[in-house]
Amino acid sequence: YVSPLRAEAARQTRRAILAAATDLFEKGGYAAASLRQIADVAGVARPTVTAAFGSKAAILKAALDEALAGDDEAVPVAQRPWFRPVLTARTRTELVTAYAAVCGLIGKRAAALFEVARRAADVGQDTHALWDSTVANRRSGAGMVGRRLAEIEPDGWPPGSPRLERAIDGIWLLNDPAHYELLVTRRRWADERYEAWLSGQLAAAIAAAELD
Repeated sequence: YVSPLRAEAARQTRRAILAAATDLFEKGGYAAASLRQIADVAGVARPTVTAAFGSKAAILKAALDEALAGDDEAVPVAQRPWFRPVLTARTRTELVTAYAAVCGLIGKRAAALFEVARRAADVGQDTHALWDSTVANRRSGAGMVGRRLAEIEPDGWPPGSPRLERAIDGIWLLNDPAHYELLVTRRRWADERYEAWLSGQLAAAIAAAELD
């Protein structure tokens, strides 16, 4: 028997811990935030933090996952409404426009935590592994865009071809939230300007991949 009230209370506790950790990570960095500080800001006991997540690296991973997805629901990215325009795009222009919007949305939610994770990569094995998986997941996301490109233009992008792999590499380079951090957060670009710039860069990367 699982009590719905108990399950909801546990979920609220996790949310409070993640919110506290995210705030501390973004303000002072990963290394400076202790489990005790996270517990104090979240208003829970330190053992509660450990019981809920196990380690500080696990908290960072959960915070990053939630920022990427926008919530804590176990729904794959490809099934989320905000990603669907990428999978239903019918032309190259529609594809890069849709994916630029996705990258803008992810950047707004997660760029700061991506930077935290990047800087934390040298702290220990767990954070190093987290950063490696984060970079690999971005490559997987670029791969979804590349496969859709191959579906839209089957004659130009044979699956597994060097040309398609070059296109995916270019998309991977550009889907880094660090670009959002630099241009929107630091340089104060409007989100619309950023997405327009990014869609143009994605189109250019794909066009460059066509050159033998």
